[in-house]
Amino acid sequence: MFSYHRSKFRTLLMLCLTTCICSLAFANPVIPIPTQPQRPTYTPAAPVLQGKSYILMDGTSGKVIAEQNSKERMAPASLTKLMSMYIISNAIKSGQIKSDDKVLISKKAWQTEGSRMFVKVGTEVPVKELLQGIIVVSGNDATVAMAEHLAGTEEAFAELMNQQAKFLGMNNSHFTGSTGLPEPDHYTTAYDLALLSKAYIQNFPEEYVINSEKFYTYNNIKQSNRNRLLWRYQNADGLKTGHTNDAGYCLVASAKKDGMRLISVVLGEPSDSARTEDSIRLLNYGFRFFETRKIYAANAPVVKTRVWKGASTQVALGVSDDMYATIPIGQYKKLKAAITIQNPLQAPLKKGEIYGTIKVVLNNQVIASKPLVALEDNPTGGLWRRASDAIRFNFNKYLSSNDTKANTG
Repeated sequence: MFSYHRSKFRTLLMLCLTTCICSLAFANPVIPIPTQPQRPTYTPAAPVLQGKSYILMDGTSGKVIAEQNSKERMAPASLTKLMSMYIISNAIKSGQIKSDDKVLISKKAWQTEGSRMFVKVGTEVPVKELLQGIIVVSGNDATVAMAEHLAGTEEAFAELMNQQAKFLGMNNSHFTGSTGLPEPDHYTTAYDLALLSKAYIQNFPEEYVINSEKFYTYNNIKQSNRNRLLWRYQNADGLKTGHTNDAGYCLVASAKKDGMRLISVVLGEPSDSARTEDSIRLLNYGFRFFETRKIYAANAPVVKTRVWKGASTQVALGVSDDMYATIPIGQYKKLKAAITIQNPLQAPLKKGEIYGTIKVVLNNQVIASKPLVALEDNPTGGLWRRASDAIRFNFNKYLSSNDTKANTG
């Protein structure tokens, strides 16, 4: 009997030593990104523009490629309608309203000054028609009609706009109306508009397609899209123009080339032609000198790590959404991934919960970061697993403690 217990103790001791050695191998690894053939190049400074504020953002990773005064509060003019479009599209997607719902045109909507779709007071117009009128011809009358239809009044709709802005992280924006007509305390920034545009493109692809339409006809009146990039820039497919005396000429543009989506925002430009030319300069700069790569796919193992007292001794960790990085062309080989894992990990672990972080590093700077989540459940193990892991864990701590003393002695 004594010989049996001694043999079992030796087996357990060997398991402890093996586990300690394995666990040390998983401590916060720094792993290289798999390399691919590169084309080395230089990256010049961003172009000098005529506007007061601008930003160039990658529409997938959210990386800011170039900017100037991008968080300075400015009057947005009709760029305001991007938020109106977002809220209307979200209401359609959530089922609050339907595309074929009829909207009664009020006297206030009909009388709204500025750019118009030319709806008539007292008529009923489908939501989908009004949305086209907002997106393609920047109809103030259509925007007010939809604001009233959705929220009851334009003032109540503005409350929805501000709530949505807060949710999207638009921390320097405040809306008092749905159209962008000059009003006190109505402002946003180039950065906030880029955030909004990124979310709009990703969340509402069906509505976004309308942004590429060059013409729209309603009530036998044909009008053209004010976004000149749809004619001047091959890869452009959106988004919105704006102009008032206070705001100057503004343009939020987006284009896609070779799978890369860019969003540019220029505010306070001196003319229609200037906002168009400067937008082209920004987009060309981004496509020419930068690239966006998928670094890790969603729900695919990034690393496997030790789990104590679990049904399984290891768990696979990964990212819940695809992880992208936007970098200067020719820099991909220099990327590294730094992984930090909660230590120690003890069961039970739940699928989807965060247990670490992965950071993509370029030239010692973090350019992308995401939480690492468990890709499967790992419930608490049986009595023998828990007991043996408790011994192994304490033995591992003992070795680590002695190593620390040896290194500092």
